[in-house]
Amino acid sequence: MFYWLEKNPFFFTVVVLILFSIAGLVEILPDFAKASRPIEGLKPHTMLEIAGRQVYIQESCNACHSQLIRPFKIETDRYGHVSYSGEYAYDRPFLWGSKRTGPDLHRVGDYRTTDWHENHMREPTAVVPGSIMPAYKHLFTKTINPDTAYAEAYTNKTIFNVPYDREELSYSTKLGSLEEARASIMEEAKLIAENMKDQDVKDAINRGEIPQIVALIAYLNSLNSTRRPIAVE
Repeated sequence: MFYWLEKNPFFFTVVVLILFSIAGLVEILPDFAKASRPIEGLKPHTMLEIAGRQVYIQESCNACHSQLIRPFKIETDRYGHVSYSGEYAYDRPFLWGSKRTGPDLHRVGDYRTTDWHENHMREPTAVVPGSIMPAYKHLFTKTINPDTAYAEAYTNKTIFNVPYDREELSYSTKLGSLEEARASIMEEAKLIAENMKDQDVKDAINRGEIPQIVALIAYLNSLNSTRRPIAVE
């Protein structure tokens, strides 16, 4: 058999390719399937964080900021621990990004604060001299619609099986009814606004309105190793 294959290069090549393909599948597929599952301890976004993520997409933040730290020292030294595929299990759509005009934001919640984001979004150059990022002052006056955040969470739960009914989740993360979601969004927004200086934002919260900047900051704060714990290698 082997002697015959040695005399027939074409069939020898086919057999080698088949054997290597089988070996590759046996070696790669189990790890790939494991890596694509949610990492242990991963939490879905709260309703307010979802609203902030919608603002993030609306303003095309992912056009200039990636959310994917690659396994190179130059990246991990600057942006934090390398990213794992299981961290994105509940994200629809993924916001990896393909360009870095600005820094990667995958772990920005570990080293930036609400106060920092407030000042930076209002006037980037006042916080980062020479920054080419535009000011986002309109986010301080435009408000979110909580119902759209609830609708996205409901879609993610029913179609993509995002576990918004896990027992250990906080009140602000559980799906519940639309009325409960509205209440949890406002409750979380108040906590964010408490750490902000803008009085107009605080006044809007008191009126029952949630400025987009509050939701966006909530989302940026959620990009941390608490909501998606870093896996132990």
